[in-house]
Amino acid sequence: MRLRSTALACALFAACAAAPRAQEYPVGAPAPRTTSAPVMHTMAVAREVSERFRLGLDAQRRGAWSDAAAEFERIVALHPPEPRYSTAQYDLGIAYANEKRLDDAARAFKTAIANDSGFLAAMANLISVDIARHDLRDARSVADRFVAAAPDSARALYSRGIVALQSGDPATAQNDFGRLLRNDPQYAVAHYNLGLAQVQLGRYPAAEQEFTVALDLAPQYARARFALATILLREGKRDDARAQFARAAGDAAGDPALQNLALAARDAIHAP
Repeated sequence: MRLRSTALACALFAACAAAPRAQEYPVGAPAPRTTSAPVMHTMAVAREVSERFRLGLDAQRRGAWSDAAAEFERIVALHPPEPRYSTAQYDLGIAYANEKRLDDAARAFKTAIANDSGFLAAMANLISVDIARHDLRDARSVADRFVAAAPDSARALYSRGIVALQSGDPATAQNDFGRLLRNDPQYAVAHYNLGLAQVQLGRYPAAEQEFTVALDLAPQYARARFALATILLREGKRDDARAQFARAAGDAAGDPALQNLALAARDAIHAP
């Protein structure tokens, strides 16, 4: 009797133990997805991408741009799905730009934008890189797209205004910096750049006003003071211009080129 009971118990235990497996994997069912080689590979790649993003961003924070570039290059080679691919291209562009690899940076930013047409941060950085590469044609094309995508963006208006100034389109620069200042009239740099646009347009009184406002907002703004001195000299106000050149030289201690230029301009005007 004991033997039979024991045998029965063992049989019941075996049946209970087998039941969940039979229920989980019925006859003819495919193997679990987690044992599929392609799926396992995809999961491994995703884990590697996440880890390399962590390492790359940490290298960025430390200013280790070569290390950051290496991590993001590997991510790009793995070609993860969006938005990770365009994000990796963007971060790779940042690393390249800081390494002064400007052509490589431009390609990375362009690839990021090609994969995410609304990637505004990539547009902004591509414009800066294009300006540094002296590719004003591409910079203007990207800047126009940037403003079209974000017409009220201060960064978009500022970026296109700078490109317009450097490419001899003061009318666009005047419009963009004017729109920017309507939203932020305390932006001294925008007043300075609007003043430069007015100079290019031959509107010297308006330029003088913008440089003066910039200096009211930022009294140690050496470039604005130098520009104001140039206008005063043009108007024949030699003493005032000489004083402004002298002060600009004092405020430009961190910009040796501007400081030397201001001193030379001051000394070229004979003291009374």
